[in-house]
Amino acid sequence: MTAREKARHDPLTQALKNRTTVMNAYSQSQLIEHTAPRSEFATDDPVLILRHARASLEDGVPVALVTLVDIRGGAARPLGAQMSVRIDGRYCGFVSGGCTEPAVAAEALEALRAGHDRFLLLGEGSPFFDIILPCGGGISLSIHVLKDAGAIDQVLAHIGARREAALLYKPAEESLVCSPADETGWQNGWFARIYRPPTRIAISGNALETDATARVALAAGYGVDLVGRFNGRKATDLPLDRYTAVVLLNHDLDAEIETLEVALKSEAFYIGALGSRRTHERRRRALEQLGYGEADISRIKAPIGIFEKARDASSLALSVVADVAAAASKGTYRPVIAGTTEKG
Repeated sequence: MTAREKARHDPLTQALKNRTTVMNAYSQSQLIEHTAPRSEFATDDPVLILRHARASLEDGVPVALVTLVDIRGGAARPLGAQMSVRIDGRYCGFVSGGCTEPAVAAEALEALRAGHDRFLLLGEGSPFFDIILPCGGGISLSIHVLKDAGAIDQVLAHIGARREAALLYKPAEESLVCSPADETGWQNGWFARIYRPPTRIAISGNALETDATARVALAAGYGVDLVGRFNGRKATDLPLDRYTAVVLLNHDLDAEIETLEVALKSEAFYIGALGSRRTHERRRRALEQLGYGEADISRIKAPIGIFEKARDASSLALSVVADVAAAASKGTYRPVIAGTTEKG
């Protein structure tokens, strides 16, 4: 996908292009008084939500970052889910199932007008009896009025370099810090929100299954790198980090061995290979002859996929991408990053 095509498929880029000259037509005070919340685009991508907040600050538009900081009972979104809400009412992101977001955005606008952070309780224990959460239970949201983009810039830089990062929010100081954290949640009066680089899938193969799997992976929001005769690219050309899955869809063991060896020497969190159990036994013997032990060979998911005996390219593609998604959801990583604070 070219840079122009990527921009065309990026909802934030589209939103920036489609924004009208409202800020020029009204003074900021007029705009604040006549604002009604509306979704600018639909996304639950945490990095895209941060980019939306960053772009708003760059435009000189006050913006608040809303974060799901507590769950009581069931919830539609995980702890750490976020929204970015601009003073002109435009927002993106989700903290629940979609019905409560306009009300949350309206509360964020009140915080922006007041210039101070606040918490919002919805569902169980909330004074807003008319707002019912789809999963029952209750949630608590922090609404942070961003003062500058320092901490967000640091997180985005780490993610761009394929490193884990975290934002730590301290309510008492109404501040954000980019600093190491173990997991998303409350830690000594700070709420930590972990961000991880987007999952990428390196696909090796030259058959119909390769194209089908690439299309499904892209539709699911994953980055894709192709290895093979399609583009002459080799696995050694790719940065196979711990946020990358390697998918081998070769119909020939000899054709996959180079990529497989590179994958086994990498930090890739998932390695899957096409073929039957009998084929995998042949693969195992070949790897043992090359000096690989059980610890290495056991990293390979073979037969590949979340369900067996997929006989057509589309079914196999769904099976493979679902298997990668399941493996990614179980991943645990520890950040090693420098600290940066937001200026008060």
